[in-house]
Amino acid sequence: MTEPIQFHMIDSAPTPVGPFSHATESNGWVFITGQMPTFPDDDTAPLPEGVAAQTKRVMDNLVLVLKGIGLGLEHVVSARIFLTEFKRDYATMNAVYAAHFPQGKLPARTCVGVTGLARDALVEIDFIARRPG
Repeated sequence: MTEPIQFHMIDSAPTPVGPFSHATESNGWVFITGQMPTFPDDDTAPLPEGVAAQTKRVMDNLVLVLKGIGLGLEHVVSARIFLTEFKRDYATMNAVYAAHFPQGKLPARTCVGVTGLARDALVEIDFIARRPG
């Protein structure tokens, strides 16, 4: 039986930079909107310097969204990563990203280079998660 789609806005997560929900959920599948390296308590503050700091902030923001709906990184089945400086930042971003997951428990992933991101960010990451059965 198909359940209605749930639209989640998380009070502790950063203010969205566009017209979207932090996450939507249908039949146990959770689609988490790409997070930017903005700060939850002040989305007008300058972004962190460098891709390492920005990747950490993005991952922290994703964790806030996951926690807000009762999930964690262990529920993530897929990630998409967008980098504005792919060749320069790929290895650094990978190191920060991978440190958030237990070894051998990495979600499926796609990483692409893009020409630009909102707020002139260097990195954006979105997730697909699955609620335990």
